[in-house]
Amino acid sequence: MPANLLLLLAAAIWGFGFVAQTLGMEHLSPFAFNGIRFLMGTFSLIPLVWYLRRQNKLHVSAPKDLVRGSLLVGVLLFAGASFQQVGLQYTTAANAGFITGLYIVLVPVLGLALKHTTGLNTWLGCAIAAVGLYFLSVKDGMSIGYGDALQLVGALFWALHILAVDHFAKRISPVVLAMMQFFVCGVLSLIVSAVIEVTTLDGVMAAWGSLFYAGLISVGIAYTLQVLAQKNAHPAHAAIILSLETVFAAIGGIIFLDESLSVRALFGCGLMLLGMLISQVPLRYLVKSRHQKVT
Repeated sequence: MPANLLLLLAAAIWGFGFVAQTLGMEHLSPFAFNGIRFLMGTFSLIPLVWYLRRQNKLHVSAPKDLVRGSLLVGVLLFAGASFQQVGLQYTTAANAGFITGLYIVLVPVLGLALKHTTGLNTWLGCAIAAVGLYFLSVKDGMSIGYGDALQLVGALFWALHILAVDHFAKRISPVVLAMMQFFVCGVLSLIVSAVIEVTTLDGVMAAWGSLFYAGLISVGIAYTLQVLAQKNAHPAHAAIILSLETVFAAIGGIIFLDESLSVRALFGCGLMLLGMLISQVPLRYLVKSRHQKVT
């Protein structure tokens, strides 16, 4: 129970992070906001890395793995975060949260290319989530909103990012990989910002609250909570609890941004959440739990 509560807190922090990201762009452009918040996240993890290093709990198989892993995972994080942040200018936090959450069902599907096994629950979850996406985002004339489309492309990169992390986490301590990917993403974001955006010190100061939340709390604290909690949490339970990030994104949008969802959109959100949950729980696990409950 303590581990599950910590995971729930992390999901809530990440969900409300969509609110901070939306508010931050009232003063900063997307790439500037991402660049600053991810570098803040990088520095926020230094104390944790220092502590784990003192405890001899960090490992790196080879320097080249650290370089390759940091660059690849960092670039994928940059792509996913960029599509998400730019897309937030054209859609709601609720839509962004639920569509981004589709990476949960995309990961096992893309994993087929890496010869990962995929159960029937994944395909069932994908089908339900796809129907939910239709009700949430597809407009009259079978068109999808620009912001929602960007979030959907971002979800693909988030899924690729998860697979890359899974690959390199076997060679590099996760917290080290996290800190380095945040650094790469932050630097790339600031480079793009310097080329296409205009950022002022006044804008940075005006957005300090959103940057503090998105950089230190959403990245530093929530990530630490996840690392600590998943040591004592069932993997299936952890995935389900963390997927509730999408629900908190919708709640945050309604409370803090005065967003509203139509009945059609709410129905779509419900189907997407159901699809995400089904994709994370093998059918044999459900059958086993049902059998245990009956007996």
